[in-house]
Amino acid sequence: MPTVFIKTYGCQMNERDSEAVAAQLVAKGYSLAPTETVADVILLNTCSVRDAAEQKALGKMANLAGQFRRTRRDVVLGFMGCMAQSRGQGLIDQLPDVDLVLGTQKFHRAADYIDDLLAGRRQQIVDTAEEQGSEATIREHLLNGSTTSVPVTAFVSIMQGCNQYCTFCIVPYTRGQERSRRIEDIVAECRELVSKGTREITLLGQIVTSYGKRDYPVRDDKSAFVQLLEAVHEIEGLERIRFTSPHPKGYGDDLIEAYGRLPKLVESAHLPLQSGSDRVLKLMHRGYTRTRFLEIIAKLRAVQPAMGITTDIIVGFPGETEADFEETLSLCREVGFDNAYVFKYSLRKDTPAAEMPGQLPVEIIEERHARLLGLINEIGGRKFASLAGRTMQILVQGPSHRNAARLEGRTRCNRIVVFDGSERHHGQLLDLKITRAGSFTLYGDPAILNLD
Repeated sequence: MPTVFIKTYGCQMNERDSEAVAAQLVAKGYSLAPTETVADVILLNTCSVRDAAEQKALGKMANLAGQFRRTRRDVVLGFMGCMAQSRGQGLIDQLPDVDLVLGTQKFHRAADYIDDLLAGRRQQIVDTAEEQGSEATIREHLLNGSTTSVPVTAFVSIMQGCNQYCTFCIVPYTRGQERSRRIEDIVAECRELVSKGTREITLLGQIVTSYGKRDYPVRDDKSAFVQLLEAVHEIEGLERIRFTSPHPKGYGDDLIEAYGRLPKLVESAHLPLQSGSDRVLKLMHRGYTRTRFLEIIAKLRAVQPAMGITTDIIVGFPGETEADFEETLSLCREVGFDNAYVFKYSLRKDTPAAEMPGQLPVEIIEERHARLLGLINEIGGRKFASLAGRTMQILVQGPSHRNAARLEGRTRCNRIVVFDGSERHHGQLLDLKITRAGSFTLYGDPAILNLD
């Protein structure tokens, strides 16, 4: 059977979609190629959040087309995901050697379409149409045969789409309106994963805290999302629950209190800020203020003092003044984020922000990006260094990404810890004594571990 190579750009939702498409193809007899050079099918799962991500994918596909159309014309080349959704037929017009363009509601069609292309039944396929019920179609995971071991951690998609319409963001246009899966289906998927060895589940959605608002009424003062957390929490054998990405508007008292009463819900919150300026937040259509954001942080730390808090911040939004930027810097100092993903504003066609006055020069955006990144690294570095000497529990995920001879795991507050261990520790919960901190990485001393 043919071999498939998938390259993923962008967020964890894209990673999860790629995993599901790969599992779908493996189930039909395809095998996963170790590299693109030996693959019969090459799929690029694309991101549209920033122009740089689109340009990387376009450049990559142009190189692949130039390479394979000279040597192996039968290789199927395809785009999937957000850029495929937004550009559609335009991708084939731009790159005529592309065979497949698959939108965000059509991942479950991938295997059938690839079969048709390989068999010569169709020459090119573009499918970006909406499809009712698509949120419930993809649930496959790479569990058997296609991986060396059962995943210790797994992503589970709970919804598709976004209704927030932040003025800088193209996601509502590429992912569509919010559509939530049934609680019963999500729990069944999680239970199946746990039965095969998964210990930690991360629930995924564009805005997970908006889950089920139209489908599940508030019950006992608990939102649909908290009801889902409670249902997943009941799964025997599951050790940890995470979720991403939420929206500050979704952090009601019911969710904040859940951190204190659901032991499997780890003390880690990724809470996108985007700006510390109320004026810019309003232009962004974020729906909260600086004061409200700080209130949420204070409540979270009151429930879980060791809460690890990370965020997303955009610098250089249209009209952002130096005073606005200073508001962001001061909020970062006040919160003391463990880490932050700092993005340069990227103009996205057909978003309201693209038409706003006050588009900033690249030089100003670059300078502010560097300044904020320096502050985040300084704050995060101090926080990580303060953990030396403490004992922390980790879930061992596997070999370290930087040194395969060592193992790594994550603390409950989502910090990576590297230590010397062996394969038998894979998937275990271990208490490590932290001896030192690197750049956003902790190190445990194996001499102090009880590894027998």
